[in-house]
Amino acid sequence: MHRLKIISGHLSPSGSSDYRRDLWRSECGSGSGSGPAGSSGPDDVVVVHGRRTAIGRAKRGSFKDTTPDELLSAAMTAVLTDVGLSPNLLGDVCVGNVLQPGAGALMARVAHFLSGFPETVPVYTVNRQCSSGLQALFNIAGAIRSKSIDLGLACGVESMSLRSIGNPGDLSSRLVDNDKARDCIIPMGITSESVAGEAAGLRYGPVRPEIVPVTTRRLSKLRPAFKPDGSTTAGNSSQVSDRAAAVLIGRRSAVEAMGLPVLGVLRASAVVGVPPDVMGIGPAYAILQLWNKRLRCWFNYFLFKDDSCPES
Repeated sequence: MHRLKIISGHLSPSGSSDYRRDLWRSECGSGSGSGPAGSSGPDDVVVVHGRRTAIGRAKRGSFKDTTPDELLSAAMTAVLTDVGLSPNLLGDVCVGNVLQPGAGALMARVAHFLSGFPETVPVYTVNRQCSSGLQALFNIAGAIRSKSIDLGLACGVESMSLRSIGNPGDLSSRLVDNDKARDCIIPMGITSESVAGEAAGLRYGPVRPEIVPVTTRRLSKLRPAFKPDGSTTAGNSSQVSDRAAAVLIGRRSAVEAMGLPVLGVLRASAVVGVPPDVMGIGPAYAILQLWNKRLRCWFNYFLFKDDSCPES
């Protein structure tokens, strides 16, 4: 319990005494009633099943010559095959992609047919950079919540072997006159250095007493990748990869009527904008917004049986 209070304190907005008082109350009682924060209902957006390919190293891995439509088709087909679901029952398919032309619209439609899906099942793509696959999940969830569809497939695919980050496209020459616009074309490696620089003074924060220092000699010998005095190296960066994934989600009532499994519930989501020169820090701000928006209520309920949070 003490550890959970510390965690909640990290996410608590400064100066929010009411917020802290809610979370720092006495230990939870033994009541077994359910409240809004922990309740379930027929309109819940639930996760049914998900599959993914292995992650291949770009340019050198096992998928370096595999086209993204084939990767995507493998994941899409496996999900429906595993649960014995006909693709005719899907209300929509959304695919997250960054590097393919047009966010991969043509590639996704080809994968759709390679998977044996009928033309009557729609498919579209979305590009939210590194969160494109996750945005596909949110989009399908939104369609389910609005009761436009009952079941949908959310996917993500990328081939960084066959397509690389390069030409930013056709942009106005006026971008050089606007600081924020100009920052949009900063290479990703340089933005990672900016994030590291801003975070240096905040490292560990309130949990510093818990951290045991460990020296990683081999990693410390790696050369910086983007700046001579930088901190981003091959040892602390994610690799460029080739891969695909697909997740089947639906409305609880429809899923249960079809006898499909329920692996989890998608309760809430959040997106935020951040300065383009530190774009990699976006998830930290999104998590904080999600906490303040909804997760605090669930935290209170499951720990303290406080069911006073309204549904949203």
